[in-house]
Amino acid sequence: MTQRSLYQGPAKMLRAVRVPRALSLVLWTALGLTMGVGQAQAFPNYPITPQQKATAQKVAEAGVPLSELSPNAPDSYTVKRGDTLWDISKLFLKSPWRWPELWGMNLQQIRNPHLIFPGQYLYLDKSNGRARLRVGQPVGGDMKLSPRVREGGLYDAITTVPLHLIEPYFNEAVIFDNSDELLNAPRVVATQEGRVLLSRNETAYVRGDVGQLRDWRLFRQPKPLRDPSTNEVLGYEAQYVGTVSVTREGTEGTGADGNTTIIPSSVTVTSIRQEAGVGDRLAAVPPRDFDNLVPHAPSQPMAGQIVSIYGESLNAGQNQIVALNRGSQDGIERGHVMALWHDGRVIRDTTTDSREQIKLPDERHGLLFVFRVFNRMSYALILSAQDPVKRGDRFTQP
Repeated sequence: MTQRSLYQGPAKMLRAVRVPRALSLVLWTALGLTMGVGQAQAFPNYPITPQQKATAQKVAEAGVPLSELSPNAPDSYTVKRGDTLWDISKLFLKSPWRWPELWGMNLQQIRNPHLIFPGQYLYLDKSNGRARLRVGQPVGGDMKLSPRVREGGLYDAITTVPLHLIEPYFNEAVIFDNSDELLNAPRVVATQEGRVLLSRNETAYVRGDVGQLRDWRLFRQPKPLRDPSTNEVLGYEAQYVGTVSVTREGTEGTGADGNTTIIPSSVTVTSIRQEAGVGDRLAAVPPRDFDNLVPHAPSQPMAGQIVSIYGESLNAGQNQIVALNRGSQDGIERGHVMALWHDGRVIRDTTTDSREQIKLPDERHGLLFVFRVFNRMSYALILSAQDPVKRGDRFTQP
């Protein structure tokens, strides 16, 4: 096999197995082995910032100080199915979002953090108070370095974070800048046989311009989301109902008698989260855009508050979704990792006669991972939380 064919192999495999472009971007955002410049050119737009590259280059010069490793960092680790970049970063580093340092431990073998597969063997080479990440094969009691092109489909590569926890919210969790966006959208005006509520595979009739689009999401009246401190409306969160597919486009015209004839479009309910009904609004299905989901810390100081818990809960815990009062205009990016804080309680000092009020220190108790960003708000996954998370809790850069 020629060098050229080696470089083109993964791209051909990706096309052969019909992996969606969005998913392929996810697979190419995990930590792993380099496969050559030619192969890198086959998958452009890698979600690696110049700052992350610079960090890796700097660390690669001498490795990472042992003090930066996790106290329980293993000497070696074999990647398992179900692992994520976040999991592996937690194994080796105190701060999992500092993945460029893990990558930069050995740029000779791990030049691109884009492919890591179950079964690959990682180990730490520790010398002179520094650590470098190596990739190799255990041979007896020794380690034999073996950088090589790996055969197999890209769908085997691990992802950066647990995508199954956030993937549904790329469709469901939407914040509109104003309430009119849905009010002017196509709407359900009638149901088949006059039913009050619709279930899956049933027919509804929609008035409004559906254009050439076939698949739509269905939402109920949006609710305003207010800043916990200022009470300002930052956006409108629509209640997700399900999805519909247009089966027949409607018409509207004027007959010979001068009367307007309106025939609504017909749609079929293809999936349902809650029963649909007259008045529900349609919104286009967005493209599945998973690029730039690599965990990283903000490059500047960042602070804000939790606006709401997604769904009907008052409190949230690990693996739940929260809305933040910061968005793209504030410098929030997809992939940002944030620290969660509880405000210290105000108590009476009962050890003094005056019993004055004192405020206990704020306590850091968890981490957030930002995965959807809007103009003034964003959605984040709770990666960890020692205590229940509620509206008004603070977040900062980690």
